[in-house]
Amino acid sequence: MTTATRTRALFREDAYLTHCDATVLAVGEEGVLLDQTVFYPLGGGQAGDTGALVLADGTRIPIADTRKAKFEGATPDDALHLPAPGQQALLARLAVGERVRAEIDWTRRHRHMRLHTASHLMCAVLPYAVDGCSITADYARLDFATVEPIEREQVEARLAELVAGAHAVATEWITDEDMAQRPELVRTMSVKPPMGLGRVRLLRIEGVDLQPCGGTHVQNTREIGGLRVAKLEKKSARTRRLVLELVE
Repeated sequence: MTTATRTRALFREDAYLTHCDATVLAVGEEGVLLDQTVFYPLGGGQAGDTGALVLADGTRIPIADTRKAKFEGATPDDALHLPAPGQQALLARLAVGERVRAEIDWTRRHRHMRLHTASHLMCAVLPYAVDGCSITADYARLDFATVEPIEREQVEARLAELVAGAHAVATEWITDEDMAQRPELVRTMSVKPPMGLGRVRLLRIEGVDLQPCGGTHVQNTREIGGLRVAKLEKKSARTRRLVLELVE
């Protein structure tokens, strides 16, 4: 796959979109490239979306993962939809220019949104640099660069306060140049701000946190629901690992 294009990342405009109609730009062993998509590709610690591509006759091609395209000329927003194993026959039916319906697994995505926003709350609760993170449908894992002890009960209590506080969550944009002049906004040591398109997306949790992020989030902290610290451990001499889970 060597085509050069740019996919319109609809999930950046509205994380609550569950589907969209799209045109196939390329099909190959690497995956399916669309002109626009609601599927979030793996990045920034957040897992890629799963779901299905639905053909005009109703046939569904299961999508097992979404990754950023790596071919020559690809932009940061170009996302490859990776079919589940054994879909070669269905893929063979796809042609460039064909219209499909892209549908995400909304239940899974919404858990990503809740846990990703919760991870930003953690950055307000524990004011340390983040040296690694992972956002999945089951948990949010953050590694904090600190030697200070962390109290589980205090963390859970403070998170509960922030969730109940119903803080608005919204995105805003600054230029790459502005981002370069505001290094204090970057909380992560292992994930670089999503730069390269001329502007950087910031996530603001009103009165709580502001930092670069290209992931998907809920609109209000109350939507996160209950949280618990499932694991708290010393990862290394200078790093503490904390794992958050949703309380259903």
